[in-house]
Amino acid sequence: MHRKIVSLAAASLFALASTSALAHPPIAERPAQEEAAAFEADRADILAMAGNFKVRFDMQEATPWQSGYAPLDRKISGGHEVVRVIEDSGRRIVLQHILVSEIDGKPHITKHWRQDWEYEPARVLVYSDRNAWTWEDVPEKMRRGRWSQTVWQVDDSPRYAGWGQFEQQGGLRRWRSNWTWRPLARRDAVRNPVYDRYYAINRHQPTPDGWVHWQDNIKMGMKDGRLQPIVQEYVLNTYTKFDGYNVKAADDYWAATKGYWAAVRAGWDKVAATKGGIAIQEEAQAGTIISARLLTIADEIVEGKLTEAKGTAEALKLIDDNTRMTGAKQVASAGR
Repeated sequence: MHRKIVSLAAASLFALASTSALAHPPIAERPAQEEAAAFEADRADILAMAGNFKVRFDMQEATPWQSGYAPLDRKISGGHEVVRVIEDSGRRIVLQHILVSEIDGKPHITKHWRQDWEYEPARVLVYSDRNAWTWEDVPEKMRRGRWSQTVWQVDDSPRYAGWGQFEQQGGLRRWRSNWTWRPLARRDAVRNPVYDRYYAINRHQPTPDGWVHWQDNIKMGMKDGRLQPIVQEYVLNTYTKFDGYNVKAADDYWAATKGYWAAVRAGWDKVAATKGGIAIQEEAQAGTIISARLLTIADEIVEGKLTEAKGTAEALKLIDDNTRMTGAKQVASAGR
């Protein structure tokens, strides 16, 4: 019965993903000079998301799509976040987010999410069903002039990915994704809600003093054997330039752990390349079942309790031992 439900969910995902591409017509060919100018403007907007910020997280469940469902109350929170460019090869830019808080008068560092941007990608690693992320080709005619954004969780495991274009409307520039599937965020997963994933559009837009990240989320759940919309959620995360907190603590943490986290990223990339994607058990509190340990290893490296070499070896073993071939890879292997 479980396999039947999963296959039905996968079929629903495929149908919705296929129709979503139709809403984004191909970008027409442009003169080389115009193409180059657009590319540099896009890069500037992505790179402008790096810096030191005060962050406001504003989440609101709004319209219920199922009779009897009562939307959650609006939730507003905030914090301080450092965003650093950790890779820039021109057509690929990687931004690492690091949260800075204070506990008992001392700075507390949390490695937060990561966003990878790639120009005219051939494929993206998308959330395909519970506990699984698989490769999805970007239609060739849709690649011109577009960027993909892949978002990774605190342990550098995948979260969601989409592709889209920078556009200008009303004198404002923004990047808008295609429709993307996402696993539940911790704020929802810990409540064991009636929905189990999001179907969403993702937007990033520069502001005079920072940038905003706007999510338009349809919260989806299984009902009568198929995925159905439960409630609409709107999320607006506002990043305002601000230096009035312990920025150095974040940079010190990254200096001490960047080698370890580079190895961890490479470990996940290897799994995605060799196992047809990434399949790993999710956990409501932490994201993946190995997330807590991967983060603790980094802390122990900072504290001198572990060498980078030993910590890296343990992390790579955890990643390899706890991931499996995705369904698509299993089918391909069985056919050989």
